[in-house]
Amino acid sequence: MSCRAAGTAVLLVALVGTLVPAIGQEAVPADRHGLFWPYVLAWAIFYAAVWAVRGLPRRQAMSLVIVGGIAVTVTGLLSPPATSTDSYRYAWDGRVQAAGVSPYDHAPAEAELVPLRDSWLFPRGACCEGPDRYPLPSADLMTSCTRINRPAVHTIYPPLAEAYFLLVHGLSPEGARHKPLQVGGALLTFATSAVLLIALSRRAGTRDNAPAYTACYAWCPAVPLELVNNAHVDALGVLLAVIALTTANRYRVLGGALFGAATAVKLLPAVTVPGALSGVLAKGGKTPTRRMLDTLAVLGPAALVVALAYLPYALASRGSVLGYFFGYLTEEGYDDAGSRDRYALLRLLLPDSWAFPAALVILGIAIFHVLRHGDADRPWQGALLVTGVAFLVFTPGYSWYAVLVVALVALDGRWEWLGVPLASGVAYMGTGSGTIAYALAALAVAAGLVARAARHSPDSAYDAPRLRRG
Repeated sequence: MSCRAAGTAVLLVALVGTLVPAIGQEAVPADRHGLFWPYVLAWAIFYAAVWAVRGLPRRQAMSLVIVGGIAVTVTGLLSPPATSTDSYRYAWDGRVQAAGVSPYDHAPAEAELVPLRDSWLFPRGACCEGPDRYPLPSADLMTSCTRINRPAVHTIYPPLAEAYFLLVHGLSPEGARHKPLQVGGALLTFATSAVLLIALSRRAGTRDNAPAYTACYAWCPAVPLELVNNAHVDALGVLLAVIALTTANRYRVLGGALFGAATAVKLLPAVTVPGALSGVLAKGGKTPTRRMLDTLAVLGPAALVVALAYLPYALASRGSVLGYFFGYLTEEGYDDAGSRDRYALLRLLLPDSWAFPAALVILGIAIFHVLRHGDADRPWQGALLVTGVAFLVFTPGYSWYAVLVVALVALDGRWEWLGVPLASGVAYMGTGSGTIAYALAALAVAAGLVARAARHSPDSAYDAPRLRRG
């Protein structure tokens, strides 16, 4: 083994050694601030490891990526969810569906579902005195509580996410609690890494660098924490989005259907769809009829899959299948820029009331740029630009959303966008540094663009430096 390979292996050991105590310390989501510095340290080691693996011979790099990816992912299985309680809602929604009840019809706190409660999701007595317990309506609030956040509202998750919860519930042994969802997250993570490695190895221009590109996802600290330990269903949405982007440039209809499936798991992957339409409005290109057909070939199957996914739930539900979606947007401050930390970068420059329309204008410009100047043979490139810009203008505070950006960086290799998922993690840890972190992420993106211009890259106008072998 070369000195560089040995150094990379040491960095991987250090990364796993940092993640193990951070994730496995039996932390609770209500006290996630204590994970801030270990998490930032893990990211620093991750950056160094990805940089080091670039110059290795392909076989050595491949071995390290696979072994390191397994080790990093497994750290997420070491403890119950450390920084989020969302997986408890997943488990509940799976149980409710197995009982023949639509998850969109009743909130967990409603009396109609009392027969489905157990002591794990609905503790009683002294067990309600711990953190991350949400009181339920009763004569004495301390006698009954739940681990499920927002127990008084209906579920927010789209239909294919609900189908996934039902599948995991059906495959889980009695009393398995949180572990099946974590194992499901780990399997989905492995699948995404495998798809990335295979797709990158087959693509001209990235074949030699495929392990280094894949390491951006397989070794990223956000992956074991958010997709495995916290078991966020984003793992499935990211996998489907990655397959869609690696398919859409050759098979538009299939790619569109996969985009629809990803959106029906988590709505966020819809922002990657403009990437599949890269260059559709290019000057001197296709005829208007051809452009329309290409657009419909993607958007039509996507819309159809979303509609078909919602249909059985709409037929089985008495209420709206959108659940708590609009309430969530209000709660998170997307309709009132001054209420939370949304639009943080724009609010540094503009009045609060201007932030939302400015965000839409900037995002619209990014989408138009991709549609006009994007490379149709590299849809992941446009998808990363639109998705990254969306994060920078809306500055969401949930770090698991940004794992999608990590996967897109792995597909395209533009390292500077990795600051965005780190910034979202800093914002979620609640240290008050989210705005600073997002500002630094924006500066990193700008630096990448400047470096690309300095190299006089022949690639498209928004392409930036990629990870290359040393």
